[in-house]
Amino acid sequence: MAQALIIGGGPAGLMAADVLSAAGHSVVVAEAKPSLSRKLLMAGKSGLNLTKDEPFDRFLSAYAEAADDLRPMLTQFGPEQAVAWAEGLGQEVFTGSTGRIFPKTMKASPLLRAWLGKLGAQGVEVRTRHRWVDWSEDGFGFDTAEGRQVLNADCVVLACGGASWARLGSDGAWADMLGEACAPFAPANVGFAVDWSPHMAKHFGAPVKGVALQAGDLRGRGEFVISQSGLEGGGIYAVSRALREGAALTLDLLPDVSEADLRRRLEKPRGKMSISNYLRKVVKLDPVKQALLMEFARPLPDDLAGVLKALPVALAGPAPMDQAISTAGGLRFDALNDGLMIKDRAGVFAAGEMLDWEAPTGGYLLTACLATGLWAGQHGLAYLERSADIG
Repeated sequence: MAQALIIGGGPAGLMAADVLSAAGHSVVVAEAKPSLSRKLLMAGKSGLNLTKDEPFDRFLSAYAEAADDLRPMLTQFGPEQAVAWAEGLGQEVFTGSTGRIFPKTMKASPLLRAWLGKLGAQGVEVRTRHRWVDWSEDGFGFDTAEGRQVLNADCVVLACGGASWARLGSDGAWADMLGEACAPFAPANVGFAVDWSPHMAKHFGAPVKGVALQAGDLRGRGEFVISQSGLEGGGIYAVSRALREGAALTLDLLPDVSEADLRRRLEKPRGKMSISNYLRKVVKLDPVKQALLMEFARPLPDDLAGVLKALPVALAGPAPMDQAISTAGGLRFDALNDGLMIKDRAGVFAAGEMLDWEAPTGGYLLTACLATGLWAGQHGLAYLERSADIG
């Protein structure tokens, strides 16, 4: 029986631990935090979007330039397999109107409890408060409550997460140990700051619904929230990469009304109506959308229809990376072989968000973490079998 070490107790690490322990190997999961999968549990507070029901090619395209690298892993473990995996842990699922798939409980905790029970039955040992801090010929060094400890194993899977939500365990500090093999981190699925004028304060916390967002070549419908610091929520996250790369943001405040129809409506004389009442009655513009219009388009132009269909939004940059849902950057695929083993570190594999890929929210993040964890675990298993044959 070989020894396997998993560094990181999130979905990718646990999936690798599942594979290796199911094959009868001794597995230790080392986790920096006092408990496992804190980010998964946090995601579960808003429903735990497991995956998305859509044609595979469309699903794969969400990973942009990383799609080719991830294709074999997502072919093996894609949306259908993610559903079967959750159901195998006793979690019934349902598909929402947009194709997003959730557990019926709308929580992560029942799924995680069932999974940890399965891993415990397979003999997986969990060591919490073990922060990986160094890497040498002696082994993997950890800061623990009992002081520094060094762990060795025949096979290691790194699943340390990205560089966001440090309080949940993903701080990206491991990148310094991997050096030039890593691409710089950048925030993904992140809100953007806005320097609001005082009149916007009464709208903080208000949702903005029924709009279309345009950023570069990206256009989509999505809801977002006006916060004290700016704009955040799914609609903004969907275009955050384009915004991060310098594209301007425009809002179509009335996406279900054609510009021609809007112009016809606006031909109606305003008379003695205030501009607020006029917009409410003539084009059905709600108070929150009116506030955005006044914030970004005053003084109102003569071409009011044009600005209602493409309101330019002045952004002041992305929110801090630690506030992002996920991060781009990390361990580059060209530093890994086809089995996700680090090329210059035999027997050391990597998986999950620490790899250099990004995707929008909508089930893509969790599915890829599980898929790469499965892949790394399977190839770690194959490595152990080859090593045993040679020995």
